[in-house]
Amino acid sequence: MTTASQTSAPPRGARAAVAACFLTNAVLYAALVPRLPEVKDRLDLTNASLGAALAALPLGALLAALSSAALIRRFGSGRVASAGLVALAAAIWAAGVAPSWALLAGALLVAGALDAVVDVAQNAHGLRVQRRYGRSILNTFHGVWSIGAVTGGLLGSAAAGLAVPLAVHLGVTAVVFAGVALLAGRHMLPGPDDADRDPAADAAAQPAGPPARRGLVLGVAALGVLAACGAFVEDAGSSWSALYLRTELDTGAAAAGLGFVTMSAAMTVGRLTGDRVVDRFGQRRVARAGGAVIAAGMGLALALPSVPLTLVGFALAGLGVATLVPAVYAAADAVPGLRPGTGLTVINWLLRIGFLVSPPLVGLLADAASLRVALLTVVVAGLVTLVLGRVLRRSVAG
Repeated sequence: MTTASQTSAPPRGARAAVAACFLTNAVLYAALVPRLPEVKDRLDLTNASLGAALAALPLGALLAALSSAALIRRFGSGRVASAGLVALAAAIWAAGVAPSWALLAGALLVAGALDAVVDVAQNAHGLRVQRRYGRSILNTFHGVWSIGAVTGGLLGSAAAGLAVPLAVHLGVTAVVFAGVALLAGRHMLPGPDDADRDPAADAAAQPAGPPARRGLVLGVAALGVLAACGAFVEDAGSSWSALYLRTELDTGAAAAGLGFVTMSAAMTVGRLTGDRVVDRFGQRRVARAGGAVIAAGMGLALALPSVPLTLVGFALAGLGVATLVPAVYAAADAVPGLRPGTGLTVINWLLRIGFLVSPPLVGLLADAASLRVALLTVVVAGLVTLVLGRVLRRSVAG
């Protein structure tokens, strides 16, 4: 039995608006990344002091992420996403033109906090739109985010190459994409975030009766572990792939970057095509198969170290993890007994803890043994996903 929201025409305008939010969210910080060396030189920072300032970004996210649910219930996910992106654009601009280390760190702290809130809000609204469509579309939104990250990085690199003043580059970027966010806000779905939920579908996906508190905690914890697994896999590509290729396989500087490129490209392709795969096989099967692909791909690359197999391994890891976080978000949003936005907020917070813990843990293991041994954490993450993936919903409809 379908709800009125499911039988009405799909909200294409709202879908485009959510996609615009994901794109904007990725572009804003990615535009700053290629110009961080200029920030470092202008403020005469050491590597350690720049790193300490950049650490304010995840710190701000951890401090603010748990407020997302309350903000969504008060103002609605669409408004929070749109307004949060406007504020984020201003914070990134402020970070780029900050005249001192303290103001740089403060701006990044605020940017991290806003990014966490926007991330939850845009995913919450994306799931609202997905429920109206009655099929998976969330993976495509994450694919658009990946495209936005590449776009922002290219824009930043081009601006740096053309010697465009940092204040002008980030100012134009902020104004343009803040405008995009405001326009997107006008096309979001109206009403409270739980207005279009189908209680019958959610009940059918869960055992009868109110869930016990212990079962609720264990279920959310399992989803949190899955989210952390996704963070470990993604961080391996962004933080360690180049160093592994350069130090363990003795590649040149240009070739060392190919690990991140192949993983990012495969992840983007997986996200853009993942919705059709999820609709056909279900979230649970796709996530568990992805875990197997991650473990097999990276396991082969580490067992038989060579540049071609390593690139294949990182590509398979990117493909395997592509739909994992969207699936965890969808499952968290449907946990019974939680108020709207709460499940997403908790999982987003745990995901960010995963991104915070992963680099130092891998670094410690690499110092104790080798980076090749440390990257076995990716294989472990794949195996854990294969086992715990059973807690995910079978399909978007439950």
